Amino acid sequence: MRHTSSSWQQGYNSKEACRIVGIDVRTGKKWRNGRHAHEGREKAAPPIYREVPPSSGPSRYLGEADRIHIADRLREKATVRAIAAELGRSPSTISRDIRRNRHPGNGQYRSHAAHARAQVRRPRPKPSRIGQNPELRGYIQNRLDLRWSSEQICQALRTQFPDRPEMHVVHETVYQALYVQGRGELRRELARALRTGRARRRPRRQAQQRQPRFATPMVMISERPAEAEDRAVPGHWKGDLIIGKDGKSAIGTLVERATRYVMLLHLPGDHSAESVRDALVTTVQTLPSHLRRSLT
Repeated sequence: MRHTSSSWQQGYNSKEACRIVGIDVRTGKKWRNGRHAHEGREKAAPPIYREVPPSSGPSRYLGEADRIHIADRLREKATVRAIAAELGRSPSTISRDIRRNRHPGNGQYRSHAAHARAQVRRPRPKPSRIGQNPELRGYIQNRLDLRWSSEQICQALRTQFPDRPEMHVVHETVYQALYVQGRGELRRELARALRTGRARRRPRRQAQQRQPRFATPMVMISERPAEAEDRAVPGHWKGDLIIGKDGKSAIGTLVERATRYVMLLHLPGDHSAESVRDALVTTVQTLPSHLRRSLT
């Protein structure tokens, strides 16, 4: 049968392939397409095994040969970047594979065991953590009944179970369990307990479906006067914000495009949009009228 499959893959039609192998055309069709069971005559048979030619380019997934190379080079104390360059991969790909597939006990990376772990983890779709953990599912359902938000539930899980990572989820996991049909991890009626009150997600892909970010229409930068582009006339300013370490402090800047003159905005309280706006207005009002042409 494999010889027949090989002949078909080489481009021969059914009649020619059957002649090469020495079988009847009708038998060849049964081999190729399989056959149904007939009572008292013959059993059902699946189609013959067709060998798939190897892909011409590198796979997006690491193969067993790649992991053998990684294990060998790790024993030789090679760096991750050197291994990645040799395999034509990103260093993050190699680093991530080593971290995920090494032995959980001794931390050693053995090629065949690593490949087996990767193959077990690869199939999709993955079972949901909420669907597999009755305690987690009950906790989330109880809080949703109390009209907690998904973010509140996830934060409470991390606070109440700090040493149990199996009880930690992100809010998107909760939304997926509620909105994605066919999952059934959470009761469908709980979707109406969300703060939004919607049982379905609202699509945001179309521009007309998105809520505008600003209350008043924005003035596009393309509408800025042409004289501001060539910096020929003073009075056109560019505003910016410099944020300090950990976002704890900030200072605003105003730069005049022609002279590069800089003015600093004092932001002692916070650097919210309203605070920066008020500081800009206050600072710009100290300038003469002929130097207040535009602000980007």
